[in-house]
Amino acid sequence: MARIRKSIQNKTKTHWKVALYIRLSKEDGNDESLSVANQRKILIDYLQISLSDEDYSLIDTYIDDGLTGTDTNRENFMRMKQDIINGRVNCVIVKSLARAFRNLADQQKFLEEFLPLHKARFISLGTPFIDTYVNPSAVSGFEVPIRGMFNEQFAAATSEEIRKTFNMKRSRGEFIGSFAPYGYMKDPDNKNRLMIDEEAAPVIRDIFNWYLYGLGGDNADGSLSINGIARELNERGIASPIQYKRQKGFKYQNPNSRFKQGIWTPTTIAAILKNRMYIGCMVQGRYKVISYKIHKQIKTPEDEWFTKEGTHEAIISAQLFDKVQKRLLRDTRTAPGKKTVHLFSGFLRCSDCGRALHRKSSKGNIYYYCRISKQAQKICMPRSIVGTKLAKAVLAALQIQVSLVEDLGQVIDKINRAPACVNQAARLDASRKKQEQELLRLIGISDSLYTDWKSEVISKDEYLRIKTEYKSRIEQLSTAIEKIQSERQLMSQGINRGSSYFKDFQRRRNIVSLNHEILVDLVDVITVHRDGTVGIEFNFPDPHRRILEFIESKQ
Repeated sequence: MARIRKSIQNKTKTHWKVALYIRLSKEDGNDESLSVANQRKILIDYLQISLSDEDYSLIDTYIDDGLTGTDTNRENFMRMKQDIINGRVNCVIVKSLARAFRNLADQQKFLEEFLPLHKARFISLGTPFIDTYVNPSAVSGFEVPIRGMFNEQFAAATSEEIRKTFNMKRSRGEFIGSFAPYGYMKDPDNKNRLMIDEEAAPVIRDIFNWYLYGLGGDNADGSLSINGIARELNERGIASPIQYKRQKGFKYQNPNSRFKQGIWTPTTIAAILKNRMYIGCMVQGRYKVISYKIHKQIKTPEDEWFTKEGTHEAIISAQLFDKVQKRLLRDTRTAPGKKTVHLFSGFLRCSDCGRALHRKSSKGNIYYYCRISKQAQKICMPRSIVGTKLAKAVLAALQIQVSLVEDLGQVIDKINRAPACVNQAARLDASRKKQEQELLRLIGISDSLYTDWKSEVISKDEYLRIKTEYKSRIEQLSTAIEKIQSERQLMSQGINRGSSYFKDFQRRRNIVSLNHEILVDLVDVITVHRDGTVGIEFNFPDPHRRILEFIESKQ
């Protein structure tokens, strides 16, 4: 030790501008020996005792809390490097190599290239002890690289264990994110469980309803576009998810956001509208880091996501969410500066090419036409339709459909009140049981035929003939049983006026004009033919088919 002191004294007197670097990672947990306070105390003690006879001043303490050592883009580590480049710091002290690095390549580049280039000193108090001013060759010996390799392997193993633990929690539907999705908050009694944030949830409901129905529900202004929703929220001064988290005291940063001030953007709105978390479904693992060394996030294929239904209370209904997803598939662009979409936006299709029709105005009238017909007449014949004519045709078709559904409802009511319907379930169950018993008997006989043939009780020709007959009867019975099961299931599900199919049409019984909400609720596609006629495909094709099958089975 005396020799070391002598060597220091023989060097030119240098004023050391000291930086203390401290890092605490998530995997350190509650280990007090690795805490920020403990690291700071160890470094300060070293300064005051071991460097007491040297000329130094403590410039700053750089702390990265909750960050892995394999990430060289740590905010305060990068700030420290910049201060070294600027000459503000020329001596770095750390508790151990692992506090500064978990990556051998980064360690070597920092110690062997960066520090010598900027004439800076590095002191590590762990094993091995390093002081590049006293012993510059130590960093190029075998002990420091070996320790770096060990630290890197430890980081790799720790990363893998953490990944396995997180994936296990994800598969159980436990929330593992640092911040709850906007509209939710972490349960104070269980950080892996979400509960509705009653302050933010109404904004989520507004976003979904505005996208489908507009600001005033039944108003004629139309539903809002994604851009329009973002503008409306910003104009109302409603805090964006980033702003809201900061207002609540969270140290939240979104590295992917181009708008650091945290305004509502179309990207944010679109992400909310597509997020199944809002219907009570836990969806995690949509992004992952490339490796424990490379912390850049990449998208994960959807079939690799961790999804679990019913893990938390829904903010919106599944029915509303499904309607939104259907509309997201439509082309509903708006004119520049406009918030709302046009009445038929996203609904009109050409009957020939299947492309969306375009809207134009001329002499005070609105027209819809197929642009492809002008570009490739071999593919598509020209067609256009006046907006007022189209609206009248669609309104008339909707009025007829509403009336038809009302008639179907009356038929269903009559069937459900009939005495025969009361005992139908019991008859179906008895019939199925009888046919299942017969099926088992035939299968048993069919299986024994092979033994009879091999025992020469019957000939091969007899075996093949009888086998074919029984196979045909077994198939017929299986089909009959499946039909009974289908009818029984239909009956158990119940068909009545309480279904969404009847409700959505019946609340339009007095429809006298169109708006976007009505089209979203009832219409799937509107097709315009070359002769100007209009075809309409309504929503609920499956419920409509089931109702017709139910009525037919009762006649």
